[in-house]
Amino acid sequence: MTITQLEYIVAVDTYRSFVLAAEKCFVTQPTLSMQVQKLEDTLGVKIFDRSKQPVTPTEIGIEIITQARIMLSESEKIKEIITDRQKELSGELRVGIIPTVAPYILPKIIRGFIERYPQVKLIVWEQTTEEIVQQLKLGMIDCGILSTPLHESSLTEIPVFYENFVAYVSKNSKLSKKKNIVPDDIDMEEIWILNEGHCMREQVLNICQRRKSTKGFQHFEYNTGSVETLKRMVDQNSGATVLPELALADLSDKQLDKVRYFKSPEPAREVSIVIQRNFLKRRLIEALKNEILEFVPKRMKSKKKKEVIDI
Repeated sequence: MTITQLEYIVAVDTYRSFVLAAEKCFVTQPTLSMQVQKLEDTLGVKIFDRSKQPVTPTEIGIEIITQARIMLSESEKIKEIITDRQKELSGELRVGIIPTVAPYILPKIIRGFIERYPQVKLIVWEQTTEEIVQQLKLGMIDCGILSTPLHESSLTEIPVFYENFVAYVSKNSKLSKKKNIVPDDIDMEEIWILNEGHCMREQVLNICQRRKSTKGFQHFEYNTGSVETLKRMVDQNSGATVLPELALADLSDKQLDKVRYFKSPEPAREVSIVIQRNFLKRRLIEALKNEILEFVPKRMKSKKKKEVIDI
């Protein structure tokens, strides 16, 4: 049994294709297939059911691959021991981040991070929570930046900041007449929310404690994954939406007049860096966390007087 063979079976499991796995491992498909076959012969079991498309692991194959991922992670820690002795951070950090967080922190921290750590290659993907969780479990990314808690026993959450939610309302909304609001003030018939698959949609529904399908105006139903689009829908139409507080940074004075804050305890989201239990690249991830903490306002570093909304 070799580390290379373990890498190959993990790649086949990840991509569910011998051809694609070989491509990702930078070897020919026959070479990869031969090594997988050798491992199966050594163990005396079939790891993959090749009769199915896409290729799927057998029942015992699932257990073997799970252990292989752990062994590969542990083997990488040997390299990390050497890296930790080096004064300058280097290497590659692969990050997944949800679209409702990305626009408000990435532009603020990217330049500083790159200037501070010029030997680090930062690779970032905007993805949904479900996609990030799946890629973390498969080891395709090193960490995720998303709303928590996730209630995933195989992942570890490192809370970074707590961001309040605010209402953004049109002049025609009854909320515009109030200085501060409570969740019960929100009429779900007039609110614009994100479409399915976005955790912030669930948080908004949890704030309102009403899991009710939302119809748009004049029988118009709109599906979007963009917080910025929700804001524009309020600006150019009517109704209201709920925004994360960091989204207020670029608002004009006229737009800020449309913001209504919730009474204490204010509903908030916990934004965390999420990693695998046996995670690698500790120094790189800690550096990313510190860069975010330098940017976020002091009040967001504590959850005091805030009600963290579940996903």
